[in-house]
Amino acid sequence: MKRIRLGAVLSVLVLLVALTVGTVAAQNPAFTTSFTTSITYQNVGDQDANISLIFYGADGAQSAEVNRGVLKANAGTSLFVGSLSEVSAGFQGSAILSSNQPVVATLVQVPTSTTVRNRPLSNGFTAEQGDNRYLLATVLKNKFDTSSIFSVQNVGQSPTNVTVRLFNAENASEPAIVLTRDNLPAGAAQYFNMQTDPAIAAAVYNGSAIIEATNSDSTEGRIVTSAMELGTGGGNRNSASAFEGVTQGGNTFYMPSALCRFSVSGQDTNTAYAIQNTSTDTPAVVTVTYRSPTDPAYSRQQTKTIPGGAKASFVGCDANDPGFNGSATITSTAAQVIAIGKVYGGGFSTAFLGSSGGADRLALPYVRYTRDQYTGGARQRAFISIQNVGPDPVSGVVVRYVNKDGVEVGRHTFSAPIASGAKVNSNPYHADVTNRESLAEFGYYGDGSFGGGAIVEGPDGSQLVAVVRIQSNNPNFPSADVTAPTVGEDYNGTPIQ
Repeated sequence: MKRIRLGAVLSVLVLLVALTVGTVAAQNPAFTTSFTTSITYQNVGDQDANISLIFYGADGAQSAEVNRGVLKANAGTSLFVGSLSEVSAGFQGSAILSSNQPVVATLVQVPTSTTVRNRPLSNGFTAEQGDNRYLLATVLKNKFDTSSIFSVQNVGQSPTNVTVRLFNAENASEPAIVLTRDNLPAGAAQYFNMQTDPAIAAAVYNGSAIIEATNSDSTEGRIVTSAMELGTGGGNRNSASAFEGVTQGGNTFYMPSALCRFSVSGQDTNTAYAIQNTSTDTPAVVTVTYRSPTDPAYSRQQTKTIPGGAKASFVGCDANDPGFNGSATITSTAAQVIAIGKVYGGGFSTAFLGSSGGADRLALPYVRYTRDQYTGGARQRAFISIQNVGPDPVSGVVVRYVNKDGVEVGRHTFSAPIASGAKVNSNPYHADVTNRESLAEFGYYGDGSFGGGAIVEGPDGSQLVAVVRIQSNNPNFPSADVTAPTVGEDYNGTPIQ
């Protein structure tokens, strides 16, 4: 059986008691808002897949097993965990999705709020991605009016001991803060809450994390990790985003989205990159190079030195002019790094991983598009950025839009070459998509069901990466609690064979 681990299946904030206090809960900042997970998954094999899930409580005990039946090849669907009678209200834990075919999954955290509208997105993990060491490039406590919650799931076969070291980005000489969880059961997840953990004594903290797992017999444990960043007040009170941890660094990373005051729905949006040095003792010299999709000669750079274990922020507007919409390449010398991209401004609070390499096929399991039901926030729109990270131009890249039954219903072909480092954009209702009128409400069905995804394909051996933005209209704009008409969150495409 092929297995994909879901390292943070339910947010720690799925405290459904909050639903009983009505409009007071609805106006809370994101950090005290309830979330329930929808697991969106896609069969990327060539045969029908038999799908089942096992849910684990914090003590490692199996709390529920759910059989999802057959999913056709290429098909995608979603499971709203809040609708399962087998999972009780207030559940906080983890899950394993099992299949006899390869599958990919994206977790969608759905808020219960009239003001917090963004849906944090993160990808599940395959069993092979379990490792004894994971890194999070950004960990916050009340920094930028935001705090972090991250979960660590034991994907090994026996209990493991977890050690978290936090490095202060604003004081490299400060000793690392150490958090621990001993005897984390197999399958279970430990949640670390930066807002409430007594080890973080400072009122405001801005750092990064290195997480390691060791079994009781001193062998290496196997873990996966993911994080949520949630607004605590001020201008970011409604912000919410999520991203996965990374096992190892690299000397080159690619970012398909780079912005400086780029207008979306009349609001300025910007990018910032959190870049963490994976070495604890060797400084990393990091350069970010920005590229424009419309000007091959365009090149702007930023360079910083990052101490061991620490992180630094690179802001798009520090190097680019207002209106810039392009891509970026991150390079490091002396030590390896990891990178997380964030889009902020105009109501956006997104997070996506930088990619150290590409693939010629990518799966995007969560794609939706509405032409007629966007205003009011009832339905969403997906926008896909695809970057060529290979050394040579690539021609003939295709995006195949596939419905919930695995049937291709639209195709976007890029006939013009994509230069090395450059990006292109797609969505189901793009002018160049075949049968685009039939995709005007892509992923939504008359019977109330959901499901739809995309496959990005390039020539054999090409190196592509993709980031998908899921964008929603905010019907409560403008109001005292809602200051932008649009929200959005990003997730990374998954390489497939």
